[in-house]
Order: sequence, then C-alpha cells, then structure tokens
Amino acid sequence: MMETEEEGTDPRVRLWAPVGRAVALLLGPYAEVVLHDPDTDRILAIWNPTGSRAPGDPSLLGELDQLDPSARDVFGPYEKLLADGRRLSSVSAVLREPGGKAAAVLCVNLDRTPLEQAAAVLSAFGAPAVARPEPLFEQDWNESVQHIVGAYVRECGRPVERLTRADRLAVLARLDEAKVFSVRRAAPVVAGALRVSRSTLYGLLAELRAPKDRTS
Repeated sequence: MMETEEEGTDPRVRLWAPVGRAVALLLGPYAEVVLHDPDTDRILAIWNPTGSRAPGDPSLLGELDQLDPSARDVFGPYEKLLADGRRLSSVSAVLREPGGKAAAVLCVNLDRTPLEQAAAVLSAFGAPAVARPEPLFEQDWNESVQHIVGAYVRECGRPVERLTRADRLAVLARLDEAKVFSVRRAAPVVAGALRVSRSTLYGLLAELRAPKDRTS
C-alpha cells in the first residue's frame, strides 16, 4: 500500500500529507516518509512503509537529540541499519508552527541497497583482471608518463592542479628513475601532464638534480 495515514481530523496530517506523498512518489519504492508527533512521540502518518510500523506506533525520536543539525531544524543525512542488513540514509526536519513550537517531525528514510548494488556493478565493469603487461609499454614513454603521474595522483588523493612543489618533485624523481627524460622532447609532454609551464618544469628538474649539501 502506497500510504498509511491516520484517517481523522489531525490538521498536521492534512497539512503535510501532500509533501509526504510527493516525496514517497519521487523516491519510491525505496523511500519511507514518516510524520511524527514530537509531543506524544507517536507516528502520525507514514507513506511507503518499509516495515510494519503504522500510525499510532512509537516514534522513538530520541535519536535526534544525539545529532548535530546540518541546517536550521534539519538533521542528517545520517545512517540507519535495518535488521536484514540494509542501510538507510535518513534525514529529519522539524516542522514548526508560526509561533515557533515544534508541530511535527518529518523523516525520510532512503534505502541505499539499489545504489550500493549499482555502484558494485559499475566498479566491477571493465575492471582490470591482471597486472599491466609491462613489455607492451616499455617502449611507449608517453604511456609511462601518464601512468606514473596518474599513479601518484591516486596515491596522494589530490588532482594534478593541486599538487604541491614537493609533490611535483616526487613525481619528477619517479619519471627520472624511469629514464623518461632521456627521450627527446619528453619535457613538453611531462609539463602538460603536470599542468605546469616548461620553464617551471626545467626549474623543478634543476632543483631535483642539484647536488645535495653534505654535512660532515
């Protein structure tokens, strides 16, 4: 059943029912929308219930007291875990009367299962099953540049444009060890991969190769 409302005269249900139905229709069948009474800690109405809860059942809203609001009168998204192992992303909003008193609390519980399943499928799709065959790439210095720079970017977790000077020196050290710069006209390709000018690249290379001071 799409919705479960406490049929009767409660004006809060009549007021917020269109919102509950709209959210449940948009995110259904994966979202449960619940309207709670903060005074009695009971469920006023529920749309697209994911379990056996019904109007009149305990709300158990005490958990909101443990959360920091993410916006004015809004809590979440926070995680809930169902007994069957499903994980939910939940958000709760306090609905106030014109005078400021909390009239109701609207909660949306989104089942993340289909999203997690889709993410797993996409992650597995086209994923490499074996290590890169190095003999195929040992002569392709351009590929080596992309591979070395890309590997460093993934390791440090920052995009190329945000690499620090120390990061760039570390990448150049790896490229130098791979003898990339022994190839004619490799510098412009490396500069492009690192998103720096050629003059900056040459300055970094000079710094990398400069003799280190030794103290006795």
